Amino acid sequence: MRVTILNAKKTLYEGNAKEVILPGEDGEFSVLDFHQTFLYSLTTGVIRIIASIWEEEVSKTTSKKLSQVRINISKGIAKMVGNELVVMV
Repeated sequence: MRVTILNAKKTLYEGNAKEVILPGEDGEFSVLDFHQTFLYSLTTGVIRIIASIWEEEVSKTTSKKLSQVRINISKGIAKMVGNELVVMV
């Protein structure tokens, strides 16, 4: 899915992700590819973005590694439409 995280001054993250874990008002929740459309209020916590990184190894085979980005927030709003997640913090 395509993920964009913005604050009032700049873009904090823009890229593709396998999974995003958000700190919702009712607790943490996970968003995967083609998640149902939603608009949700976020609370103080950490946004965790789990991105897939493809790289070729010496043996010429392709392997998949996971990379995790963490962003601390105090509050925000998340919107999922289609396969795009936009978070404003």
